[in-house]
Amino acid sequence: MVARSSEVRPSAVRHSASPGAGERRRRGAGRLAGLGLGGAALLVLLTGCDVGRSVDGFGWPQGGITPESHRMYDLWIASCIAALAVGVFVWGLIFWCVVRYRKRGNELPVQTRYNLPMEFLYTIAPILIVSVLFYYTAVVQTDVVRTTKNPDVTVEVVAFKWNWQFNYRDGQGTEANTVASVLGTSEVIPVLVLPTNRSIRFEETSRDVIHSFWVPELLFKRDVMPGKIRNVFEVSKLESEGAYVGRCAELCGSYHAFMNFELRVVSPEAYDQFLAAKRDGKSTQEALTAIGQDPYAKTTQPFDTRRTKDNFNPDGASAGAGN
Repeated sequence: MVARSSEVRPSAVRHSASPGAGERRRRGAGRLAGLGLGGAALLVLLTGCDVGRSVDGFGWPQGGITPESHRMYDLWIASCIAALAVGVFVWGLIFWCVVRYRKRGNELPVQTRYNLPMEFLYTIAPILIVSVLFYYTAVVQTDVVRTTKNPDVTVEVVAFKWNWQFNYRDGQGTEANTVASVLGTSEVIPVLVLPTNRSIRFEETSRDVIHSFWVPELLFKRDVMPGKIRNVFEVSKLESEGAYVGRCAELCGSYHAFMNFELRVVSPEAYDQFLAAKRDGKSTQEALTAIGQDPYAKTTQPFDTRRTKDNFNPDGASAGAGN
């Protein structure tokens, strides 16, 4: 008589004796090792080169001149790399399923089979990915929109159809006083002069409709609202001297496309001299010349208003007549 505890179950014998079990385990270990090596190689590749520059920023403008622009750029690049990694993984699973489970006969496969690890993966993984992206987006956004109580420079940006006025202020808010001003005209592009390595606060308002203050190198733009709304933002510092074109990025009327200005970034010493010259009553062009800068904008040209011509309804044209 054989004791019940010593009975050998046939199913156990078949499972342990399966000739392909060990081979499958070895293949699984090989796949995991390959994924680990691939991830390590990708990490080395990403840390050893400027990924954004090699792929033209994944469509994001490059050449930012503020710390805030660099943070937004890095977030964009990291998000694109994460999206590509997820895409490659999903495409790999799709092609693997196509090859592994291709049709091998006329027998219908089991319709009630499930895979708990796979279901866990495609349920939890998206939640983790979205949570991580949300966290870093919130961190960068909080940093970019942060304002301080005492910035080094405060500029009031006043937009109107179709030009700009920049008022240098001695404080923040509507109660502050304007100590110098730059006004654009149809003949002269307004030049906004700002220093490097100083925090700058922009307070925006409009005299008529919604405009949008945009310097591409800041990688940041804000709508300029009419009425009592003052849209405020700050940059911690401007890092590079030079001339940068500025534009209105909101369709505001007939001459919207020509509503340009120029941001001229100079050294702090040159900025102080410029502001002192403006306070002494010199024009913007005279003040720019006094600090060794070109008196007129270099990145854009004045537009032709053609307001002396009858462009839209020439005299003598009959109503409804077409060409």
